[in-house]
Amino acid sequence: MAIMKGGELIAQYLVQEKVPYIFGICGHGNVGILDALYDVKDQLQLISPRHEQCAGHMADAYFRVKHKPVATLTSTGPGSANMVMSCATALSDSSAFLCITSNVPTSQHNRAPFQELYKHNQADFAQVMRPVVKRAFQPSRVDMLPLALRQAMDTMVTGRPGPVNLDIPYNVYQEEADVELPASSHIHRMHRPGASDLDVAATLDLLASARQPVIFIGHGATLSEAGPEITELAERLQIPVITSPNGMGAIPGDHPLALGFIGRNGAYPANEAGRRADLVITLGTRFDDRSSSSWHEGYSWNFPKTKLIHVDIDPQELGRNYAPTLGIIADIQVFVRQLLNALPERADIVAVNHAPWVAQVQGWQRQWETFVRPHFEDSTSPLRPEFVVGTLQKILPDDVILALDSGVHHNWFMQFWQAKRPQSMLNSWGYSSMGFGVCGVMGAQLAAPDRPCVAVVGDGGFTMAPYVLCTAVEYNLPVVWIVWNNFAWGAIRDLQYGLFNGREIGTAFYKGQSGERYNPDFAAWARACGADGYTVTRPQDLAMAVEQALKNKKPCVIDVHVDADVRPPSTGTWQLPPTPYKEPVYGQPWKP
Repeated sequence: MAIMKGGELIAQYLVQEKVPYIFGICGHGNVGILDALYDVKDQLQLISPRHEQCAGHMADAYFRVKHKPVATLTSTGPGSANMVMSCATALSDSSAFLCITSNVPTSQHNRAPFQELYKHNQADFAQVMRPVVKRAFQPSRVDMLPLALRQAMDTMVTGRPGPVNLDIPYNVYQEEADVELPASSHIHRMHRPGASDLDVAATLDLLASARQPVIFIGHGATLSEAGPEITELAERLQIPVITSPNGMGAIPGDHPLALGFIGRNGAYPANEAGRRADLVITLGTRFDDRSSSSWHEGYSWNFPKTKLIHVDIDPQELGRNYAPTLGIIADIQVFVRQLLNALPERADIVAVNHAPWVAQVQGWQRQWETFVRPHFEDSTSPLRPEFVVGTLQKILPDDVILALDSGVHHNWFMQFWQAKRPQSMLNSWGYSSMGFGVCGVMGAQLAAPDRPCVAVVGDGGFTMAPYVLCTAVEYNLPVVWIVWNNFAWGAIRDLQYGLFNGREIGTAFYKGQSGERYNPDFAAWARACGADGYTVTRPQDLAMAVEQALKNKKPCVIDVHVDADVRPPSTGTWQLPPTPYKEPVYGQPWKP
């Protein structure tokens, strides 16, 4: 036991748990812990971006790349409120970080001091955070910190990962108590529950009777680092693999059995295989509306006619949207390894011939390639979206970490990008937060300093968070932002065109009433901040600009003017009730 201030205890505990970074912004409410962080700055580096939401997105992306959590720090009131978006983003996509927020002194609770929320309960900020975190703790004394810290760390990483909030009155940072550091948490030990023997046997029985099976993988597969096991299972049994956005890369995107994303803007082979399969083995994903064509039968899936094995570490996801034939609570890597270990005893499965099914799927792949590939070579100004995706696929190295923001560009990458490695394609999928890719790429760079980190972001999303350039320059982070510049909130403008007869309002960027398209000069903006900046309006200049940016190893913005009138071909559907859903542009729904 030792006499320690609360701030010292928190700093020492983060050092003990080998947390390398704390992303945060100063304020009167956290100066006490800032002083404690000064003493450990060689072991725990404070990275201070220019906005609290950015700190959260950086911590979120760090975890998605490294699978180790870091911490964030904010002051009382508005700074902490800015964390709501980044916590909601992380929670929706099963990503973890320790969100430390500050609150008013305990002696002033319920007296309405500066920045207290007191309408319904004293110092009620924890109530703000509860819907967007896995758990909220509010220790009000120094001697309550050891238990809260250990429980917070454990809660983040056990089961389905998620952010945890530690809301601390700022007198607790400075007050002292006779305390000791809590025992180490679970963050360095993976907890991997497996399936029961009966469930493994039932899975194998269903596999033995299937003739047209597919595997559907999501972020749960990525988080359990199950890519090698899934690839081995797919190869041994010759089963095609469909991926959700956060599952991309678990099986290499250019693998012959990899069909890509499914849903409205998915690849045609994925939708065709999904709706014609007789068995779907779902590993760590949840059938959201975009990956299931808003649950319309025959467009992406055909449940309940198709049999479903749903495996997830979170029991709440089993049966949320489709009742499974067999629901299994398990870690994905452990479960797939259990299947692989059991296969030698099941000659009936190994002998099943999936060659006719795979040949049919390969026919759909060739058909899709014939339809889409010609536009990848189109030389137009502004640039065609397919040309941009295709050029980046050729130029960026296989170990690139790609961070995507929300926007129409994301639809193009969902449809055509082939991630070669796991934990290398970062998406805000569940909450679709603008700013995640813009900010998160810096957290990815800190998690993987030896790998190129590139963010593809919309012009609207980038202008929400241009302060990232300051942070990248300050901390010498050689990230590259490729701005998909179509002079509009393009995804929403396309909805207006498609559903409201082109009655565009509030989605295009114009200068006054002139009708002249407007955006700032993003490249000049970057150079003003001390970063590199390039503008690309001709297709022949894109590869050169990207290669130069990677070679320079400096923060860089590449402003790419993209044709706003070319839209991804839909291969499934998506409904926004009460607006009707549309038929696919390519491919047809199928009902057995």
